[in-house]
Formats: sequence, C-alpha cells, structure tokens
Amino acid sequence: MREILFVAGEASGDMHAGAVAEQLRTIRPDLGVVAVGGPHLRAAGATIVHDYNDLAVMGLVEVLKHVPKHAALLRRLRQKLESGTVAAVVVVDYPGFNMKVARAAHDLGVPVVYYVTPQVWAWGAKRLPVLAQIVTKAAVILPFEESLLRGYGIDATFVGHPLLDRATTLPSRAEARHRLGLPPEGEVLALFPGSRAQELARHLDDFVATGKELARRRPGLRVIVAGAATAQIDRARCPFPIVSGASFDILRAANVALCKSGTTTLEAAIAECPMALGYRTARLSYAIAKRVVKIPSIGLVNVVAGRQVVREFIQHDLTAEKIVPELERLLADTAYRDAMCASLREVRDTLGTPGASRRTAELIATVAS
Repeated sequence: MREILFVAGEASGDMHAGAVAEQLRTIRPDLGVVAVGGPHLRAAGATIVHDYNDLAVMGLVEVLKHVPKHAALLRRLRQKLESGTVAAVVVVDYPGFNMKVARAAHDLGVPVVYYVTPQVWAWGAKRLPVLAQIVTKAAVILPFEESLLRGYGIDATFVGHPLLDRATTLPSRAEARHRLGLPPEGEVLALFPGSRAQELARHLDDFVATGKELARRRPGLRVIVAGAATAQIDRARCPFPIVSGASFDILRAANVALCKSGTTTLEAAIAECPMALGYRTARLSYAIAKRVVKIPSIGLVNVVAGRQVVREFIQHDLTAEKIVPELERLLADTAYRDAMCASLREVRDTLGTPGASRRTAELIATVAS
C-alpha cells in the first residue's frame, strides 16, 4: 500500500496533523498513513514510527542540544523515503527539522506538502527561496502568508486556521463556567503559562504571582490555570485549580487572561477573551532573536492584526508588578475592554472559515500518486 508520511515535531503539530490525517482517510482510503507524531495522529489511524516527545523543544540555543537526535531520525526517514512506498510527505510546522525532511523527500522525487509553514515573515526570510525549490504545495494558515509565499514562486494556498475547526460552537460564559465548576457570577482570571516543560520553567512562577496579586487586589476573583498533557504543572508551585484539554472553555469562562506567546493568543481572540501576553526565553536565545526578528510584536494576535492589540510583557517585563495593572484595567475600564474585544473579533474574522483540515487533505490528495 502507498503511504503518506506525516512529520509533526510537537504537540500542536500532532493535533493539526491528526485532524488532516482523519480527513485524508475519507478522501483517499487507498492510502496508508505513517508518522512522526503523537496521540492525535495515532488516533487518526497513523502508524507512529517515532514519538514527537523526543523532539519537542523551544529556543534557538536549546535546539542545538537535539541535533544528534534529529540527525538519527533524519537517517531513518530517508531510508523510509528510499523504500518507494511513500506517495507524499506532509511536514507540519517545526521548520528546523522539517526543512531537512522536505529536502530529502524532494531529492528523492517524493512530493512535499508543507502545512503550517515557517514564520518567514518574522525571521528566516532566506528560507523562502529554499521552500520554493523543495515544496510541492504549501497550506498556509495565516491570511497574509499566501501572497507572501506566492511572491517567491511557492504554490501556496490559504486554507484557514485549524483552530476554527475546534471552535465551530463555543459555549456561553454561563455554560463554560458550569462545565468547569465555577460560580456563574464573579471575576475569573485564566492563566496559560505554556504546554512545554521549558515554558513552564520560565513562566509559571510569574504567572502564579500575577494571579495571587490580582486576587489580593480584587477580592472574590477566581484564578484557573490551563494545563497540558505534554508537561505537568508542579502543584507545589501553583495553588490554583489546573484544567487540561479545555482551553476554549477556560477562555469563555474567564473575564480576562494572561497568555504565553503563540497560538494561545489566537485561541483567546477566537473566544473573545481580553488578555495580556507574557513570554520569557533563555537570555542568549532572546539576544539572538532581537537581532533577527523583523516584526515589532511577537504575539500572533498582534501579528495578524498588524498592530498592537494586546500588550506584551517580554523577558524582564514579565513580572506581576508590571502585568497586574494591565489586567486590572481590562477588568475595570469598560471602554478599554470593549476596544480590545472589537479588535479580537477583527482578528478572528481574518482567520478564514472552518474546514482547514479538509482543505489541506484535499491538497495532499492532489499530489499523492
């Protein structure tokens, strides 16, 4: 049987890839699915040849420690490609490794679909000519990426953001609070410190300190923390309730959120939850990023908006002392809050329509022989 090889190097990529693989099975039941991935791809019927937990890492410096593992896995995947059973490769995000996989596939004449392409608009623009050489089709999830990539000769299609597939029906605040066991009245702060061990190591204490200080200033405020199966939160460091696998419920239940940078900020936009953004990485990684990043904001919600919709508290600014006044303003200043909510709705509307997984599966079917 001919196969599609998916390569997803972390939890979010596995989730997106799993949804595409599930759709692909209905479009092309004649194709098998093998993958570097995790539970979502496995649930979609893929045979997992390598678990992504060995690969997930953040930060420019931290990635260097994973080079030997990457090299060994790349050799295994090249052998798989040389077997002649792979009809197409679908690489999902994770560009440091997946660009190498795409190159190997291209050199062996195997079509490549890149889903969730590298953020070349932020840094790494030199990758664009390379992508043009090695990628058969690109399925992009941000609206401005299609024209950018097409300008470099890449066959790119905006498929919409996959988050919308998970948010076709969002609960009301009352419904969300009922599901989470929260009272229907009163203020709620949601904390999203991250889904990786490295993120939690750098964010959790300051996120928790922010929750404690805001609760001290606003009696009756409840704080809830979003957890993840990929990294456990140390309860000795976090006195607040931790809920996993319910990000949209948490955001709909909350009056305000503190989110780490990344896709979480788009989830908050879709849920229309006002927020502040916090992020910290290794000092050397940050110093390198400041030299190479070409955009003024790091939060995806701000990047998509093209302006600062949400305040960003980065590196040494990630402290309760600096963040709490912003969260208090969002809770107390109705005009300020309403203006942010209006901007979040604009961001949500630019993300396309539900169906990204189906549209991506259809693209894959067109190149798989």
